[in-house]
Amino acid sequence: MLPDADELPEVLLDLAVPHEDINPLVALRGRLWADPEARWLLDRCVDAVVRDMGRVGGGRLPVLPEAWGELGRCFFVYVYVAALEHVRAYHRGRGIPDDVSRRTLADLGRHMAVHRRARGSRGLLVPDWIGLHFRGELYQLGRLQFQRAVLGERMGGATAAAGHRAGPGDPCLNVHITDFRGALTPEACERSISRAREFFARHFPEDRFETAVCHSWLLDPQLATYLPADSNIVRFQRRFRPAAGYRQEPADGDPIAFVFGDRDLPVAELPRRTRVERAVGDHLRAGGHWYGGHGWFPL
Repeated sequence: MLPDADELPEVLLDLAVPHEDINPLVALRGRLWADPEARWLLDRCVDAVVRDMGRVGGGRLPVLPEAWGELGRCFFVYVYVAALEHVRAYHRGRGIPDDVSRRTLADLGRHMAVHRRARGSRGLLVPDWIGLHFRGELYQLGRLQFQRAVLGERMGGATAAAGHRAGPGDPCLNVHITDFRGALTPEACERSISRAREFFARHFPEDRFETAVCHSWLLDPQLATYLPADSNIVRFQRRFRPAAGYRQEPADGDPIAFVFGDRDLPVAELPRRTRVERAVGDHLRAGGHWYGGHGWFPL
């Protein structure tokens, strides 16, 4: 299912792959196709993506050796391109609108931009993440992404303890916040959440998604001590009810990666151009740590 060299550019452009990466990816396709080992692995990885299409919690993809170089960094781009028609057929079978399908799958190109910002080269930092999109688990609905998931013991225990009728093992929607999509305004978030209620009820009627959850450094309550009460991040935090029971371990690399683009940047050199940059960097330079937050709200 891998398009030939003449067809590949249009497919990559449909997936929002940056223009500067198109020609190199077309050239690299020839190297992949001439390598029997790479073609063998391509077949197996595509099968791993599509064989459980639509099932929550699909399988993981292998980690490729450093010796594969650029082909290794870009290999999973070809995996997802080869799986494209399968996920499109799944979307059509669910009645998912073309615009939702297109914008969801275009996250492949956004993640290539994320890789270039962090590493200065083409590739995918976390290839497995894009598997959620191409297995039919995750959808872009306006400003936010929503992933079909299941409440675990800790989050499900927190919702049940609060009197919510959903508990461990029940379906939920994991909320994800992407970069390169403008401000995280309350209005944009509200539109996304409203769309999610309607979207999943219509296209996945067999599941009752009564709970939205989020696991993110953006829910670290320490942010509220640095940012104004009317900031978009603080207002986003207030949508969620904190979930207790999670082990608190420093996750300093997460805000560095998402705010500055590269989790390996030295703390002393982090810029201070925006309120969020100043909050993240100044807190770390003062000896503090950032933690992942965990919250939920009823849908």
